[in-house]
Amino acid sequence: MILTVTLNTALDVTYQVPRLLPHASHRVSAVTERAGGKGINVAHVLAALSHEVTATGFAGGPVGSVVRGLLARSPGVVDALVPCSGNTRRTVAVADAASGDTTQFNEPGPLITAAEWSRFLAHYEDLVRGARAVALCGSLPPGVPVGAYALLVRSARAAGVPVLLDTSGEALRRGVAARPEIIKPNAVELAELTGSRDPLPATRDARRRGAHAVVTSLGPDGLLAATAEGSWQAAPPRRLSGNPTGAGDSAVAGLLSALAEGLDWPERLTRAVALSAATVLAPTAGAFDPGVYEELRRAVRVTAGV
Repeated sequence: MILTVTLNTALDVTYQVPRLLPHASHRVSAVTERAGGKGINVAHVLAALSHEVTATGFAGGPVGSVVRGLLARSPGVVDALVPCSGNTRRTVAVADAASGDTTQFNEPGPLITAAEWSRFLAHYEDLVRGARAVALCGSLPPGVPVGAYALLVRSARAAGVPVLLDTSGEALRRGVAARPEIIKPNAVELAELTGSRDPLPATRDARRRGAHAVVTSLGPDGLLAATAEGSWQAAPPRRLSGNPTGAGDSAVAGLLSALAEGLDWPERLTRAVALSAATVLAPTAGAFDPGVYEELRRAVRVTAGV
């Protein structure tokens, strides 16, 4: 079983509009809703790759009930979310058909009490003992300690379970010091962590801060990895346009599934880039077409020794 943790789960709502204009009223042509938050998105992709996956985190209030209802209809994903008294957040993505761009609005999330956090920790320690790998993903809801991910990384490491950490800001800074197996920042998050805007030295610097491996998202240019085994850059066969919502989470699922399967780094990066690119091309945010994924996987370019 692979365990994904989404402390700040969400109901992801996507509006399709012909053209997004400031200060204007818009007629929405289509609406989709998905159980979301970064780790939930990762869980959907892992399940599509035929991995057993359990999703945990917090869910509460009327929106949390909708999220759990949607998750119950997600084949292959086991719901292990912990109830909380606050209302789960919503994220709203407005997809502009004319430009192909997407505008995102993210609510902060519910206030988590000290008692709820303690219940989650006990629940997580039970789950992690049966996991092959763990993904810790996304923002922290209000009330959760800023060092939460560092604590969760150390708990997994004590159980001998590898961890992939995908977060930002102070949560990433503290989490990386706990020595996760992999961190996956984007270029902006990496610059915030290291103070360098040059991805290659910044990726290596992030490794020195504690991560065993650092995989940096370069957007349409793919992924840059610095590991104990070497360094690589993996890129899609061409620049792609589409909806990038969930593309980074698909990359995390690719890395984590390949880690659990014992694949080498070039294969991990190939899978991650192909899944990410297939997600960008999909008409529904966070989804991917298996046929498109296989086509892209065969065409991903991996360069060693960057």
